Amino acid sequence: MIVLKSRAEIEKMRVAGRIVAGALAGMRELVRPGVTTAELDRYAEDYIRKQGGKPAFKGYMGYPATICASVNEVVVHGIPSGRVLNEGDIIGIDLGAVAEGYYGDAAVTFAVGQVSQEIKRLMAVTEECLARAVAQAVVGNRVSDISHAVQSHAEANGFSVVREFVGHGIGRKLHDDPQVPNFGPPGQGPRLKAGMTLAIEPMINLGVYQTVVLKDGWTAVTLDRKASAHYEHTIAVTEDGPDILTAL
Repeated sequence: MIVLKSRAEIEKMRVAGRIVAGALAGMRELVRPGVTTAELDRYAEDYIRKQGGKPAFKGYMGYPATICASVNEVVVHGIPSGRVLNEGDIIGIDLGAVAEGYYGDAAVTFAVGQVSQEIKRLMAVTEECLARAVAQAVVGNRVSDISHAVQSHAEANGFSVVREFVGHGIGRKLHDDPQVPNFGPPGQGPRLKAGMTLAIEPMINLGVYQTVVLKDGWTAVTLDRKASAHYEHTIAVTEDGPDILTAL
């Protein structure tokens, strides 16, 4: 069931969303060669708690950390560890927070030092996919209009779209109805209504779209071990257009 949110509930979600945005902004300054993913995780948890929130991912279905730290070929759900970031890596940081019972969820892919032109282009196109998808989140459209915006732009630029992991509804639950795939034809799925709140999150691969989950049960990597990028915003569908709740 898709739960429509009141304006007051959307404002509560904005509080959580701004905590997430602030944590990601701080990590933008920390991501550099020599830093470990565990250090980024500690920073994120400390920041969220100081802002009056709680980490949304930690303990969720047994997940052990505050952030998902997905380096290079890791698509999503990379577990923070002592892994050191090196020049030329990329890291997708996915982060959620809950405040006053409402969730915010966002992701950004950061370059570690200087990266190749090919990787820069992958990151840029993935971020463009997110912008195009958000632009489709208007009253009267359907969920798959969001999906098609991602797939069409990614594939037009020679990249592939992950199928196994999708965006989702969000609100009092971290994951709620509806699912928001990043692929598919337009004009299908639930009609978008004011008060719907969605986490839209393109995951775009340099090579093939297939993924595999490693033995830890969480870390998803590209089948061909080529790089993947991930961007995400939590948005509200309103009569005035999409409202990004995870923007600073």
